[in-house]
Amino acid sequence: MKTKFWGVAVALLALVLCGTAMLGYAQQSDENGGASAWSGHRHGGHMGYMAKELNLTDAQKQQIKTMMQAQRTTMRPLMQQMAQNRLAMLNATASGAYDQAKVQAIAAQQAQIMSQLAVQKASLHSQIYNTVLTADQKAKADQMRQSQITRINQRLQKFSQTETETPAQ
Repeated sequence: MKTKFWGVAVALLALVLCGTAMLGYAQQSDENGGASAWSGHRHGGHMGYMAKELNLTDAQKQQIKTMMQAQRTTMRPLMQQMAQNRLAMLNATASGAYDQAKVQAIAAQQAQIMSQLAVQKASLHSQIYNTVLTADQKAKADQMRQSQITRINQRLQKFSQTETETPAQ
């Protein structure tokens, strides 16, 4: 009886601690205006890395933050649609269910939303590049982009090599 009580107490404590951590994370996401959607999972994420690498001034960082806040009105409904779409997919495939037509329709909606999000992201990046960055920062950003393109091409080359190799039988 006593061990059962302690088991329940520990489980409740763990539940409270997890709930507190999740609430803290949710409040942090709300306080930074959903910037975590742009910044990835690391501290500062991609935008933080770019700010450091490009040596952005505080004024430039503020300009970017303002641009991101302005775009939030467009992004928020898309992010909400994406969440609703994920929920629909989870419901459509619950308990091993699979209706190809239904799943395909949900996947098509998801592709449309992702397309709109990609356009918004590219628009923001273009706006930042053309209105915020100095000539030296643009040169550094171009260099970083070229390095990224090179890494992607190397990965694609590795993928195509592994597809042509067949295991010995």
